[in-house]
Amino acid sequence: MKKDSLAVYKRLLRYSRAYLPRIIIAMIASLGVAASDVAVAKLVQPLVDHVLAPGGEAFIRFVPMIVIGLALLKGGSRYVQEFYIKTAGQLVVQDLRNDLYAHTLRLSMGFYSRVQSGTLVSRIINDVATLQKSAADELVAVVREGLTLIGLVVLLFYNDWRLALVAFVVLPVAIVPATYIGRRIKRYVRKSLVNIGNLTGILQEAFGGIKVVKAFGTEEHEKQRFEVENHNYYRRVAKMIRYDSASSPIVELLSSFGAAGVLWHGLNRVLQGHITQGELLSFITAMGMMYGPLKRLVKTNNVIQKAVGAAERVFSMMDTPVDLDDAPTAQALGKVKGHVVFEHVDFGYAAEGTAAELADNSTAGYAGKLVMHDFNLDVKPGTTVALVGASGAGKSTVIGLLARFYDPINGKITIDGKDISRVTQRSLKQQIALVDQEIFLFHDTIANNIRYAKLDASDAEVWHALELAYAADFIQQMPQGLETVIGDRGVRLSGGQRQRLSIARAILRDASILLLDEATSALDTQSETVVQDALENLMRGRTTFVIAHRLSTVMHADEILVMRDGRIFERGSHAELFAGKGYYFDLHQTQFNG
Repeated sequence: MKKDSLAVYKRLLRYSRAYLPRIIIAMIASLGVAASDVAVAKLVQPLVDHVLAPGGEAFIRFVPMIVIGLALLKGGSRYVQEFYIKTAGQLVVQDLRNDLYAHTLRLSMGFYSRVQSGTLVSRIINDVATLQKSAADELVAVVREGLTLIGLVVLLFYNDWRLALVAFVVLPVAIVPATYIGRRIKRYVRKSLVNIGNLTGILQEAFGGIKVVKAFGTEEHEKQRFEVENHNYYRRVAKMIRYDSASSPIVELLSSFGAAGVLWHGLNRVLQGHITQGELLSFITAMGMMYGPLKRLVKTNNVIQKAVGAAERVFSMMDTPVDLDDAPTAQALGKVKGHVVFEHVDFGYAAEGTAAELADNSTAGYAGKLVMHDFNLDVKPGTTVALVGASGAGKSTVIGLLARFYDPINGKITIDGKDISRVTQRSLKQQIALVDQEIFLFHDTIANNIRYAKLDASDAEVWHALELAYAADFIQQMPQGLETVIGDRGVRLSGGQRQRLSIARAILRDASILLLDEATSALDTQSETVVQDALENLMRGRTTFVIAHRLSTVMHADEILVMRDGRIFERGSHAELFAGKGYYFDLHQTQFNG
């Protein structure tokens, strides 16, 4: 095994330390399996030379008992071995999948903006499932077949070391093709798992955007996309099957040379009187039984190479650096008044990379123009600041930096004088409530979707938040009320209803800082009016950042910032900006006068 593959497997084995007692029990049971196979081969010689010889009738009655006893020993040992080693393997895979998922959740929004979600799902599900085969089933085979092979080899040399040397001439030759085949299989496993990730991404996009697919009638296009990628996956798997299928015939062919040599030399030794017929038959039985574990170990090596290929992808994801983490000396932010300051902030998104590079942990550094340069802003507690401007002006970037989805390249952001990069992310998020334009609701009950902002909230608190968001009425009309399951992303609700649930979730958060990104964009005129009233009540006494394209929703903000190319182009109240007849005035006239 290559050095890098060995390092990967050692890393896998480190996960097994917690379950060492189970593995030890399985190892002890494996000795019983191996001993029974060796005993069968050894007992052939006395059976032929003594039991079947004249005068051996007295021993015949013991033969059935020996056969049944060996079967009981092998069967019981095999059960204990497989149960303990397989459960240990499952627990190892469980821990690995948990660690991979936990690590992925810690990665920043910058990472998620570069890597397709289908690729991440495939790593956690498919790659770990491929790895699971080695961690459980194949570990059983390695232990069992390995001990059996060792026992039979010892027996062969004990019976006749000259014949044993003839039988083992083929083993060094068999290692070369087995090693080559294993490396090719590992290579194609890595490629096939990339295809599986692509397939998962296609499925996720098609099902997640099924309304768009149906609206534009592109079912045939999506079908063709899937079929092309599915065929690419087949091609990779077919190559794995080709190499895997060749391993056993190669070992059998090489074994035939060894068997032919043993028969030729052994028969001559019997005729010359050097060994008995029983000894030769016992040797041939042990040799035949030895080639079985050898072939299975070659097959096992192929599966292990598949697992190593999957493990390399899994560990590459786990080794992705957490580029946005709590500082070692981070302190809890605590309850804040909401005084927010941006000081000389520069920011730019990470450079783009190919899907393969990103999927294989080739994280790119920043290599593009800044989307925010020398940005300065001082927002007093309880102030409502509106961010307006054309798409791409930097409005959402301001909110993303404040929520610490990203860290600035230069400068700092403080809340009540505390640098947010020096406080724990958990305490920061507890002081922030977000209502995003991209509404996301879980395939769960209404109550659990609202409680996502406060997991221990009572039903009374949930109803209060829904009332403030003007969502209580339509929920009360549902037969199951708060326990209504709303479907994937809230598909069973209208756009306005989903938006109001999102607002209720933010209300329940009861945070000092509100981030509203087009919070009323999906509402009709009547709903927008009542929800805007609810939002105004909610914003009172809180620091609020409002992003809006419709200027009618931000006219009453304490200050309006007109963003352009990542900078504050104009600022002031609605009346001041309108009277200035600048860029804001032009935006206003465009919206209201067409």
